[in-house]
Amino acid sequence: MNNFSIGTPVNAATTGIATFAKCPICSDIRTIQADIGILGAPFDIAIQGRSGTRLGPRGIRIGSTRFSYKPGGTYDPERNMMYLDTNRWTIQDCGDVDYVPGDLEATNANLTEAVKLLVARNVFPVILGGDHSITYPVLCGMEQAGPFDIIHIDAHLDWTQSVGGQRHSNGSPMRCAADLDYVGDIIHLGVRGIGSSGPSDFADAAAHGDQIYSVKQVRKEGVDAVLSSLQPKRNVYVTFDIDAMDATCAPGTGSPMFGGFWYDEMVDLLEAIAKRFHVIGMDLVEVAPQYDEVGSNSNTCYLAARLISDLMGFVTKELE
Repeated sequence: MNNFSIGTPVNAATTGIATFAKCPICSDIRTIQADIGILGAPFDIAIQGRSGTRLGPRGIRIGSTRFSYKPGGTYDPERNMMYLDTNRWTIQDCGDVDYVPGDLEATNANLTEAVKLLVARNVFPVILGGDHSITYPVLCGMEQAGPFDIIHIDAHLDWTQSVGGQRHSNGSPMRCAADLDYVGDIIHLGVRGIGSSGPSDFADAAAHGDQIYSVKQVRKEGVDAVLSSLQPKRNVYVTFDIDAMDATCAPGTGSPMFGGFWYDEMVDLLEAIAKRFHVIGMDLVEVAPQYDEVGSNSNTCYLAARLISDLMGFVTKELE
């Protein structure tokens, strides 16, 4: 979005519309022509604990305005690489899916249809949550891209049973995903949170063939060993709950958990995922900006935006 200027436009973070990383707006997702489409899912109707993730997409976008993409790409001095060259890759922000207050079924249907539109037009979907229940309707929209495996990065297993007869809560997306016939293997990375899935849920996940690793196990066994649980070069979808990160760097979420990943090790993990597999889409969920600590300058929102951008950069680099 261009800003009014009498000289050379600067397009600073504090000006213009806060699209993701100041990317151009797609005004009609039905006609999108892009390599990557950013789509917000500002839903928290299915959350079981602290609400507020409906503000996640907006917070992530605002956090992302601290950086932007440009012709030639962005330089990473540690890797001596240029990433996300806008002469090569087109990224557009499609805005948000419509949220129908009080109607989970209609809200999820809107999200599924939007993702279908992106997949049909060969656009890599990047979904900004929202609570973790959004992953299931996203996966329903990804059917045409199947079959694929899932890499689930989270403090929680997300295999809970129905809650009061409601199957689609933010604690159950992986149980629901396991029922989709085009979803293959599922690997869980970072699981350590208490008060969510119980022994029977872990047993059900294991019976499905899921591989489950805590943060300590990932560190002990190493990224390559852990990722060897999945076949290389397979299509994978990445679903990322921000509470996989340690609570000291990601307090802005409904269930912050200590003992999580640090930024540097997560970037290495995301790079390894992009190198080993063919990533076909991703979501990042459970960001609740209002819980960021006072004075932290919305670190959780910026961290989420940075991790999304990192994975986008690694994925596209493998395709160049």
